[in-house]
Amino acid sequence: MPVRFTSVIETSRGVGRIVTLGLAAVVAILFAAAVGLFISLPDANAFDARVERIFVENTSLTDPGEVRLLEILAQSGTAFAEVLTSYRLIIFVLLVLAAALLLATVAFLLTIVALNRRMGEIERAGIRVSSLLISRDERTVYLNNTELKLTEAAIETLSVLAEARMDDDVLSGAEIEAMVSGRSASECDEASGATRIKRLRDALGNQLVSELLVKTIARRGYMLSIDKGVIRMV
Repeated sequence: MPVRFTSVIETSRGVGRIVTLGLAAVVAILFAAAVGLFISLPDANAFDARVERIFVENTSLTDPGEVRLLEILAQSGTAFAEVLTSYRLIIFVLLVLAAALLLATVAFLLTIVALNRRMGEIERAGIRVSSLLISRDERTVYLNNTELKLTEAAIETLSVLAEARMDDDVLSGAEIEAMVSGRSASECDEASGATRIKRLRDALGNQLVSELLVKTIARRGYMLSIDKGVIRMV
């Protein structure tokens, strides 16, 4: 058991490292894409530099109309720089939002996968019951020292299943009905036993616990999916 416990811890740590590395890789890819995008954007001052160059290279332009045209070009360059700066900010915000959504999606998917695996392990392993004490007189079941009050019909059904489990038997619905009611199995039908099993599961409460504790064997019947050594009846 300690070896298995250690193995589970190591596996969990390994999965945690993989998830961390995966998220880090996603962030790195998005960061690289953002850097490439910002580098590919034109320089905000490029237009102003071109207009300034026109001023320098054409000092002979003295006509008021020509000077006015150059002033308009300079103003257009300033407006272009301001728009490009705002575009850079918008692109940065969108990239941050995209990164956050992507990370949240990846984390959500990994959580779903982990939960599905955990549920599969629970279903395969069944419930780990360390003790099952059935008291018919008190109509009480102590499951891992947890007290559960059951109806008389439910306690009788559970007692029949417990006795069958100690004998390594699987009981059909008709056999369960026969043992509880005291009639022969030929006089009972499968549906009556199935109804008793359903009522027992309802009485146990938790759907997952009841479904795994009282196991259905296809085309054979029902049995308790616990070690027969932990069963005690008083």
